[in-house]
Amino acid sequence: MTRLWIRIGLVLVVVAAIGYWAFKPAPVAADFGAVERGRLEVTVEEEGRTRVLDRYVVSAPLPGRMRRIELEPGDPVVAGKTVLAQYQPSDPALLDVRTRSELEARARAAESAVGGARADRDRIESELAFARSELKRFRALVDERVLAARELEAAERQVQSLERARQSADFGVSTAQHQLELARASLSQTRGGRTAVIPLYSPVNGIVLRRIQESEAVVPTGQPLLEIGNLHDLEIVSDLLSSAAVRVKPGDAVMIEQWGGEGSLRGRVQRIEPSGFTKISALGVEEQRVNVIVDFDEPREKWQSIGDGYRVELRIIVWQKDDVLKVPTSSLFRHEGKWAVYKVENGVAVRQLVEIGQRSGLEAEVLSGVEGGQRIIVYPSDSIADGIKVQART
Repeated sequence: MTRLWIRIGLVLVVVAAIGYWAFKPAPVAADFGAVERGRLEVTVEEEGRTRVLDRYVVSAPLPGRMRRIELEPGDPVVAGKTVLAQYQPSDPALLDVRTRSELEARARAAESAVGGARADRDRIESELAFARSELKRFRALVDERVLAARELEAAERQVQSLERARQSADFGVSTAQHQLELARASLSQTRGGRTAVIPLYSPVNGIVLRRIQESEAVVPTGQPLLEIGNLHDLEIVSDLLSSAAVRVKPGDAVMIEQWGGEGSLRGRVQRIEPSGFTKISALGVEEQRVNVIVDFDEPREKWQSIGDGYRVELRIIVWQKDDVLKVPTSSLFRHEGKWAVYKVENGVAVRQLVEIGQRSGLEAEVLSGVEGGQRIIVYPSDSIADGIKVQART
């Protein structure tokens, strides 16, 4: 009988053990990470485009005919020597019979006015010569006490008055001559030829960036013809969200990537424009943007293949520090309004509140809560909770 009960007890123990192992909860598979120490960089990333620092638009100085421009985009130009375009001012307008008759009559009247002004000037000069001879004679008589001093003063005033009258007559002759020249210029027309060609020279050393007008044509004043600039003076402009631009400062280091060459190029923030603008995103959302200007911080030989209007990607470093205690941002989650991570202790997930400092896209600085070398769970799922057994995902 005793042996029977012993056997029954052994069977019950075996059944209980099998039931325990059958219904025991399996550890939850999770991705493990670690708390590490190292360098942390906080960056602002955005696309940018290159542009020439000083761009010059050469335009027509006067209305007229511009000859065909032979320069091609990329051709070098030298300031004051390279002819950008040959420009020919417009011919004078043709005159009808009535207008020509009026202008001819005006020219004859101007010629008569010139003759009258010269005759008036000759008369005044004759009177002035007589007055000067009288003044000389009066001075001799005054010295001999034959004539009173009052008569001499009257003669001097007469000479001064005639000198001023002669000066006025000279002005009158000059005015009449200018009026005659104006009347004759109104009658002048180009016959049997065209006006002289005016060359337009390059204002700076550089290359042709864009040819706006190519074929020969009649252009108005101010018509843009060419854009020229110097590719040695390139800068990068990037429009950042205003919330990101406030974190950027002049002098911040910039990594220029995806520019088409090998590796990254170094740059430096030159300035942040003080005025923002509204831009519609690809999703149709209005965004406030601010232009940030970046200068190359590398020798020209490294980026000489970059031209005007090229696309690049920028990583602006707004904060950086060595020997920082950090965790992957994918391990962080919110718990009761604070940041937390799951530590792994003896195969069990333990929720731990942490204090976070600077954050980048992939890593975050930990100020307190965990220590270097501890294992943590990254990408924690809803099946993970405090006290749950976990195992590394295979």
